[in-house]
Amino acid sequence: MPGFQYFVASSLDGFIATADDELDWLLQFDGFAGGKESYDAFMADVGCIVMGGDTYAWLRKHEPGTWPYPSTPCWVFTHHELSAPRGADVTFVRGPVVEFVEDLKAEAAGRNVWIVGGGVLAAQFADAGALDEIIISIIPVVLGNGKAVLPMAGPTPPLELVSSHTLGRGIVELRYRFGSSPA
Repeated sequence: MPGFQYFVASSLDGFIATADDELDWLLQFDGFAGGKESYDAFMADVGCIVMGGDTYAWLRKHEPGTWPYPSTPCWVFTHHELSAPRGADVTFVRGPVVEFVEDLKAEAAGRNVWIVGGGVLAAQFADAGALDEIIISIIPVVLGNGKAVLPMAGPTPPLELVSSHTLGRGIVELRYRFGSSPA
């Protein structure tokens, strides 16, 4: 059943980026065995992408002149005036995520909605009871501090482990389903 998914990589100690949004610790693992296959299989079921303004700005800065999701509609939650790259299907919105859940489902046309990047936006979906799954690749690196995977307002009920896979270079991919609405 299609839903809202948070597909993300995390350090062993639960961070998705350093405090200053650097990803060198993660990018050193580009091309690891099983990574491309996992990503491609995931993307085959994605009908819409959602991200925050900081993730959007990071992508534009680190991939100038290109857009990594040219054939997938993308919604960006932001308080800033931003522009879309030429040819990209990007919609800028502001407001509580719960106000857009039905629109995002409609945009996904029966496929999944991928919440990309920052844990803050994913946590907003989780706090609203709209996050269905988290698919997390645990990278064998300890950062010590940084941006948390899912900085929620409070604890969730126990999540259901749907699958686990060992990938190359010591990476483990875990897929958890949210049972009921987070507390």
